[in-house]
Amino acid sequence: MKRKLVLENGSIFHGNGFGSHEKKIAEIVFNTSMVGYQEILSDPSYCDQIIVMTYPLIGNYGLTSEDYESKGVYCSGFVVHEYNDLPSNFRYTQTLGEKMEESHAAGIEGIDTRELVRIIRDYGSMKAMIVDEDVPDEQCLKELAFYCLVHNQVEKVSSKKIWYSRCPNPMFTVVAIDCGCKLNIIRLLNEYKCNVVVVPYNTSVETILKYKPDGLFISNGPGDPLDVVDVINTIKTLKGKLPMLGICLGHQMIGLAYGAKTYKMKFGHRGANHPVKNLKSGKIEITSQNHSYAIDIKSLKNTDLTLTHINLLDDEAEGMEDIKNKVIAVQYHPESAAGPEDSRYIFEDFLNNMKSFKEEKENA
Repeated sequence: MKRKLVLENGSIFHGNGFGSHEKKIAEIVFNTSMVGYQEILSDPSYCDQIIVMTYPLIGNYGLTSEDYESKGVYCSGFVVHEYNDLPSNFRYTQTLGEKMEESHAAGIEGIDTRELVRIIRDYGSMKAMIVDEDVPDEQCLKELAFYCLVHNQVEKVSSKKIWYSRCPNPMFTVVAIDCGCKLNIIRLLNEYKCNVVVVPYNTSVETILKYKPDGLFISNGPGDPLDVVDVINTIKTLKGKLPMLGICLGHQMIGLAYGAKTYKMKFGHRGANHPVKNLKSGKIEITSQNHSYAIDIKSLKNTDLTLTHINLLDDEAEGMEDIKNKVIAVQYHPESAAGPEDSRYIFEDFLNNMKSFKEEKENA
């Protein structure tokens, strides 16, 4: 089926549809990863976004049941140069198009994604529409002009009830505030001998403490961190009472809870090849990222947070810590281990904080 992609700046791309054939309007962003389209598709942080893949061939290894990052698909659409509907992977259980159709995500292929990415880099992320070819351009542009991007996506993707992910011979119990958490983070915490209690974003402090956690994890997720007032207030209340680890959106909300400020980036960071410098060790890490918002480094000056990591492409804040209160926050995704220098030491630091906090309580 012939379809088109219409951008709010007037650019129009014509191609072929796959996945759902519904009309979709959302913010358009791009990802520079060469592999991992299944993980990208199922990452709740892409809620209400149309994703452009810069790697030209997508779909060639299908989807496998074990590799999802969440139980749903929350993105609005996928834009690729060439879609392959005949996967050659012996593990695949479903094609990308099949999953997108059942999840109401629209796809379009056969367009010049290089030109499209240049437009997003020059103009910034913007509203876009995937629609049938025969819908008049003027109608599409008018609808885009009046469309308001949605907010409060965390409410949409967060778990609606408390659930558990346990491991044999646990050393710690971690409560994870689910703002759109990737399952690989939960699996990794289990690998590090943590029983994980996953709670909805608006869970009360009293309920969290009921589980007698050794630590608090604040997850990644979609949208503007300023929308998630419940979690920011929870961080403020529990600061100093529990060791904390925040990733991506969790990093931003920890910053806001300490009095720092956030801002929306021009087109964000999305990909598996972002160089980050660890200011404590001096080492460079190749990281996986997915975010539209960032911490204003200057606003950290009057807080108790210290900058620990910085992006080498644009000097954006990539990590912070409060040593006294055992709080760690990183903007990138250490669980993805994108580069040769494994960034999973962040989880080991979190474990060490929980261990020392536990010892301090016992000796008090």
